[in-house]
Amino acid sequence: MVLQIIGTPCSAGADNTSATEAKTPPAGVRQKLLALEPGRGLVLGKAAVLGEFNDVARDHSLDRTGPRGRDFSVKMVWAPDRDAALFLGANHGSPHRLNDVWEFDLDAMAWRMLYASDNSRSYAGLGKDMSDVLFKDGVLVTKRGGPAVIGHTWWGMAYDWTDRQILYMNTWATDQDKAILALGGDPMQRYKGPPLWSFDPTSKSWGAIKSNGPYPRAPFAGFMEYVEPLGGVVWHSNHWQMRATWLFRTRSGEWEKLAEHGKEVDYLGEVPRQEQVGYYDPIRRILVLSSGTRTSHFDVIRKRWRKIIDEPEGSDHVPDAHDARTPMYFDPKSGHGILVDLKSSRIWGYDPDRGAWSNLQIDGDPMPSGKKQLAYFDANFNVVVVLTENKVWVYRYQG
Repeated sequence: MVLQIIGTPCSAGADNTSATEAKTPPAGVRQKLLALEPGRGLVLGKAAVLGEFNDVARDHSLDRTGPRGRDFSVKMVWAPDRDAALFLGANHGSPHRLNDVWEFDLDAMAWRMLYASDNSRSYAGLGKDMSDVLFKDGVLVTKRGGPAVIGHTWWGMAYDWTDRQILYMNTWATDQDKAILALGGDPMQRYKGPPLWSFDPTSKSWGAIKSNGPYPRAPFAGFMEYVEPLGGVVWHSNHWQMRATWLFRTRSGEWEKLAEHGKEVDYLGEVPRQEQVGYYDPIRRILVLSSGTRTSHFDVIRKRWRKIIDEPEGSDHVPDAHDARTPMYFDPKSGHGILVDLKSSRIWGYDPDRGAWSNLQIDGDPMPSGKKQLAYFDANFNVVVVLTENKVWVYRYQG
């Protein structure tokens, strides 16, 4: 097994204008958060948008709005060492396809751009301007060390809080061999393993992770979560290209197959299908996954799947889970799951002991509706956070 990381700490480039100076959050924000009663929503106001913005960011008004939700990229990952949530991932096509990285700090009421994007890419190629791309050590990489191919996250991103890095299965439809030829490279030298990338938010640097087999495939719409007892991230797919659950050990760089279709479990009948959302529950040591109206648990110690709920399509007893519109996270205080339905502006709670969903009542300020929203669970303040550009709304779960 070989582990190779490509990428170095980089600045955003010479054309930046700086907006990194600290800004004072609106008065009373912390007090309002601490005083928020369970079951109530609250509009907190507008967050500052900070960072070293380059022309790419400014051309798309990211210096004003923050990143916004991006089609099948709505997952945010909690970084406990930073007391902030991290975000990355590209749109499907329009208005841009970027490899920028952001964090949201609720205490400071601020979006911070950690990595200003390299040139925007096209759906199946390297975009109108590929002058910033190199073919290096078998990987298409930008001159600043970022991924030249950038996909959705779906649910295929996690934060490794042991090594303090994002891990991201960067799978996409780019015709890489054609791009390599255009750069004067040899497509036969292309790395053909899983397109796993890391991002270090401290050094603000990307890295491509290469490993020898055996390793999993990387279909669209997969699932990834960091599982501390296993020493790495679980990569899972219930897609026709791969119906299996794997573990990537971050320290050794080794892959291990934990479960697969047809061996003790029928993935088609027992496991949520692709486009799933979910989280790791460290109390029960299970992964909780949901897609459509099916919810299942994966015991990470016994390496076993178990279907918990499988309601008919259209049931109003459960949410209609999908990675483009229903981000789902773990609430460490209650031990329950929280699913935010950005399409219907509803929030659901999941009790894994009862195996039951609850459509939650929201008193106070209603959850806002809007396009391109993002949401995460802030473990620092124990609230759900919904972001409509830089407008902030919070909700405290009564579990």
